Amino acid sequence: MPVLEVDHLSKDFGKGRVVDDISFHVEAGEIVGLLGPNGAGKSTTIHMLLGFIDPTAGTIRIFGKSLRRNREDIFARLNMASPYAGFPNRLTVFENLMIYARLYGVAERAAKIRNLLGRLGIEELETKQMLELSFGEIARVRLAKAFLNDPQLLLLDEALGGLDPYAATLAKDVLTQLQREHGTAILYTSHNMVDVEEMCSRVIFLRRGRIIAMGGPTEVTRAILREDRKKPALSEAFIHASRGEPHAVE
Repeated sequence: MPVLEVDHLSKDFGKGRVVDDISFHVEAGEIVGLLGPNGAGKSTTIHMLLGFIDPTAGTIRIFGKSLRRNREDIFARLNMASPYAGFPNRLTVFENLMIYARLYGVAERAAKIRNLLGRLGIEELETKQMLELSFGEIARVRLAKAFLNDPQLLLLDEALGGLDPYAATLAKDVLTQLQREHGTAILYTSHNMVDVEEMCSRVIFLRRGRIIAMGGPTEVTRAILREDRKKPALSEAFIHASRGEPHAVE
């Protein structure tokens, strides 16, 4: 059974359709990229998966259960990281993470928090208030929060954006290590195509709210560019699709 199943999902805002009849799934242990230009519907899709907004049409099943009817059980086994989700500025890093650890019922909370901070290379930030941190440091705190409950499904919405090359490499290494350790399924939105090619076994490409290509990075490259490529070239495919040029699916 897939960890996540999305069936004919749509979302309208006013007279406009932001997400248009999309269907996909994510299996246990997969890292799947959700790609597309600004305004393609990626964040709206993530927000529907988190229950922040209701779909106009379609269904969402997580761990084989309806999100609408099983929110508490699902959220205990799910986590997310996004630059749109903030922390109380005057609490320290440790205090913020302790709040989330209590909410998730994490055992040995202090040890778990310190382990994650150490693995992400930010153990020295433990006693700092959030308002003292840089954007990149806050991004790594978000990742620590995202793995507090060893989630079975993790939604990452531009979670590595703004990190310097060293921090990004460290974060990706920890992310993939923890994903392998716990068999976590990850749905990952990013504009960094190199990261997506490196991390994702499959890619879902959105444009104007619709899925225009889906498959492995090389398959998606071929479908969008309509060329028999031997290696992925998602940056080239991204530019091609963003211009509204023809592709394999419409």
